Amino acid sequence: MAENTVIEIKNLTKTYKLYNTPSDRVKEAFHPFRKKFHRIFSALNDVSFDVKRGETLGIVGRNGSGKSTLLQILCGILNPTDGLIEVNGRISALLELGAGFNPEFTGRENVFINGAILGLTNKEIQERFDDIADFADIGDFVDQPVKTYSSGMYVRLAFSVAIHVNADILIVDEALAVGDEIFQRKCFSRIQQLQKEETTILFVSHSASQIVELCNRAILLDQGELLLMGTPKSVVSEYHKLIFSEEDKIDSLRETIRALNAKELREQENYNKLKITEQSAQTIADEPNLQEFYEPNLVPKSTISYNSRGVHITDVQITTPDGNLVNVLVRRHKYFYTYKVRFENTAYNVRFGMMIKTVSGVELGGSASSSVKDAIPCIEAGETVSVKFSFKCLLQPGVYFFNAGALGVVDGTEVYLHRLIDAAVFRVQAGDHFLSTGLIDFYADPVVSVL
Repeated sequence: MAENTVIEIKNLTKTYKLYNTPSDRVKEAFHPFRKKFHRIFSALNDVSFDVKRGETLGIVGRNGSGKSTLLQILCGILNPTDGLIEVNGRISALLELGAGFNPEFTGRENVFINGAILGLTNKEIQERFDDIADFADIGDFVDQPVKTYSSGMYVRLAFSVAIHVNADILIVDEALAVGDEIFQRKCFSRIQQLQKEETTILFVSHSASQIVELCNRAILLDQGELLLMGTPKSVVSEYHKLIFSEEDKIDSLRETIRALNAKELREQENYNKLKITEQSAQTIADEPNLQEFYEPNLVPKSTISYNSRGVHITDVQITTPDGNLVNVLVRRHKYFYTYKVRFENTAYNVRFGMMIKTVSGVELGGSASSSVKDAIPCIEAGETVSVKFSFKCLLQPGVYFFNAGALGVVDGTEVYLHRLIDAAVFRVQAGDHFLSTGLIDFYADPVVSVL
C-alpha cells in the first residue's frame, strides 16, 4: 500500500449461493454425486480501487448495485469471497438505520457500547459524551430506551457518535436522508470540518447534488461491477443515464460507460442529446395558491459566530415589503433580509454583506453593501446600524441559509469585524406551475419548436 493510501481494494468479489427452497440446500449437502441445486449471485465482481488520505469518495449506484455490501466488507461485517482489501486506520461507520444500537438499551448506554466497539476507553467516552449529546439534540430521550426513538432521533444519535470518535475513516451510507433539513445542515457542517482535518470519508447517497458538492472523486457501481471512477460530476451524469434509461437499453449503456475513462467523460458529458418534440411553455410570474408565512420551529441550529472585534450582529430577519416576519417564502416574490449591527468600538471603512447557501453548504450567491472604495469611512462607538438587503426569491423549493457579515479595515487590512454563519434559515415552497430546474429559478421564458 502506498504511503498516502488508506484503503486499497484489489479484485474484490463477494458471491452468494441462492437456493429456490430451503430443502435444496439440504439436497445439495447430502447428494451422493455432488449435484448443485443453487445458482451464484455476485454482489460484487472484481472491484478494484484505492482511496487516498483526506479524500472524500462518493459511491453511487442503483438499488442492488453492491454499495452496502462493499461498505460492510470494509467495516469487517462481511468477509469477501475473493480479492484483497487493506485498510490503514480506524473506521467509524454509519450504515443503514437500525445497525449498531441495541433497542432495549438507553441512548446513553448505546453511546458507551458503541464507543467501546470503536476503540475508545470508558474515560474517553465520558469526556466526549456531552458533545455527543449536544450534537444529537434529543434532550431527555438520551436516557430512554432506543426502541422508543423516532427514526430521526435514532440517526441523530448514531451520527453524533460516529463523528465524535476521531476515526481516520468515516463511512456514511444514506443516513443523512432521515434527519430534517436543520439537522442535515449540522451534519454537512461537521463533514466539511472533518474534510479540513483530512479525515477520509466514504459517502453513499442517492442525492446527486450531495455527491457533487462534497466529494473529490466518485465511483459508479452497477450489478456488483465498478463501471466508472472519475470526477463526481461525470460519474453522476452516467449514473443518471442508467437510472432513466429504458430497460432494453441498459446493457448497451453499461458497455458505453465501461469503455469510457474519466478524461473522455469530461469531454463528452453532453454526448447524449435529448430529442425535443414540439411544445409551448408559459412562464408563470407568480404562484397564486401559495402565501409566505413564519414557521416558529424553523430556526437554525448550526449558527457559527466569528470572534467579534467590538462589533455584534443581532436581530437577523427576513421580512416582506410590508414588514411581516417570514421564513417560508414563495418563489419570485420580493423580500428583505435585515439585521442590526451594534458598534462597541469605533470602526473604519465599514461594509456589510450577506450570502445564501444550500443545506450542504454550497454558496449560491451573496452581496455587499458597497464596494471597498465606497465603504462607510467611520462608524463611532455606541452607534447601531440597520442593514437591509432586498432580494427576489429565485430559488427552487428547499431549505436555505443566510450568512451575515460586517467588515472593516484594521491595521490596513479589511477583516471581518463580526460574522455569523447560518444566521437565518428559510424554506422555499413548492408550486405546481414552475418549469425551472436545478437550484436556481432561472426565470427563463422558453419557446421550443421542431425544425
